[in-house]
Amino acid sequence: MTLLESLKLQLGTPARDFSLKGIDGSMHSLSTYKDAKVLVLVFMCNHCPYVQAVWPRLNVLQAEYKDKSVQFVGINPNVDNPDYVEETFDQMKTFAEKFGMNFPYLEDPTQQVAKDYQAQCTPDIYVYDGERKLVYHGRVDDNWKDESQVTKRELDTALSLLVKGENISTDQHPSMGCSIKWK
Repeated sequence: MTLLESLKLQLGTPARDFSLKGIDGSMHSLSTYKDAKVLVLVFMCNHCPYVQAVWPRLNVLQAEYKDKSVQFVGINPNVDNPDYVEETFDQMKTFAEKFGMNFPYLEDPTQQVAKDYQAQCTPDIYVYDGERKLVYHGRVDDNWKDESQVTKRELDTALSLLVKGENISTDQHPSMGCSIKWK
C-alpha cells in the first residue's frame, strides 16, 4: 500500500458532473443532489485502513448534517481491481452494511470521475457549496488512526461554518490514505 496525500487544488473550482451506479442500483449524478446546499464527495474504497478508520466518523457527520442540507456521497474508484478481492460492486454493498453507511456509495469502474477530480488517495474529500464550487479539500481530522486522540475536527468545522454561511479557512491540511489503484 502506497501512502499518498490529496493534491492541493484551487478552491472555487466547479464540481464535475458524473453518472455512476450506486449500490442502491440507481444512477447518480450531480443533479441527483441538486437540493443539497452542501455536497461532500468522498473518494473511498473498501480495503483501505485509512478509509475504514474514518468511515464511522463520516457516518456521524452525515447524520449530524443531513437536516442542514448536507449530502455525503462515497465514490469507489478501485472497484473491480483484480489485486483486491474486496473491491467489487457486491463487496461495496457488504462493506456499506458492515460500516452502517448512511450515504450513497457509487462505483467508478472506469476511474474517469476520480481522474476528473484529480483524486489521489482514499479517502480524498471534496466539499462543494450550493453553487458547486470547491470550498474544502482536506482531511476529516488530525488523527485518522485513533479517534480518541483527535484535537482538530477540520471537516466538521468546515461544514459547520459553511451551513452558517461563514467563510472556511483556506489553510487546509490534505487528506492522506492509500493510493488509488489506477488501472
